[in-house]
Amino acid sequence: HSLFRVYKPLLDARLAFLERTAAATWALAQLGQSLDGCVATATGDSYFVTGPQSLLHIHRLRALSDAVLVGAGTVALDNPQLTTRRVPGPQPVRVVLDPTARLDGSAQVLCGGAAPSLWVCDSRYAPAAQARTTAGAAEVLAVDGLLTRCVEGHTFDAARLLAALAQRGLRLVFIEGGGITVSRCLAQGVLNRLHLVVAPVLLGNGRPGLQWPGPSRMADCLRPPAQQVAMGEDVLWDLDLREGP
Repeated sequence: HSLFRVYKPLLDARLAFLERTAAATWALAQLGQSLDGCVATATGDSYFVTGPQSLLHIHRLRALSDAVLVGAGTVALDNPQLTTRRVPGPQPVRVVLDPTARLDGSAQVLCGGAAPSLWVCDSRYAPAAQARTTAGAAEVLAVDGLLTRCVEGHTFDAARLLAALAQRGLRLVFIEGGGITVSRCLAQGVLNRLHLVVAPVLLGNGRPGLQWPGPSRMADCLRPPAQQVAMGEDVLWDLDLREGP
């Protein structure tokens, strides 16, 4: 079945962890986008770019993962729950990547008790996040050296992030968004798999999905092994990135 082929890599990774034959972490990222490559309108509205079957797909990926991770921008715009309420299966640990602790702590993923949550910050900013947490809320995870510099300014060290999660036993990580977080994980070569779900909609001057410094020549561009799966009106592109960008 085509859907089984999509989920089998996650099942294989889980088995490899149990048999102790895998690397420390295994990461899959997913973006739902328009035909013109946007994940939201110019105002940030992304409700919903893709259709109901693609939404179920996201919930399945959550249920198959140890942790589901989103960036602070996604939390600020969408205030997601990051649960598996639409499918049977366990709740993953919800991880919010917020290196500079810019969130105020009021998002439902940080204060709701539907599933365990981690608020991940660079160690220099973790005390600020800790001061905004309440009893029973998200646990602040301080990571040394998480915040780094790049050409565009500050970014995060994706390898350090995944290593910190692996130390908590969270080895199979689903990176659900947003576009900046997924793009930086792709550029840093930490992704094993990338799911791009393309919906038959045009957003125009919307917020782009993937943005990363690719090669200058077409001959050097990344062409990973891929398969396509129809999800209602949407099309899922399942990309194997084991070799990295």
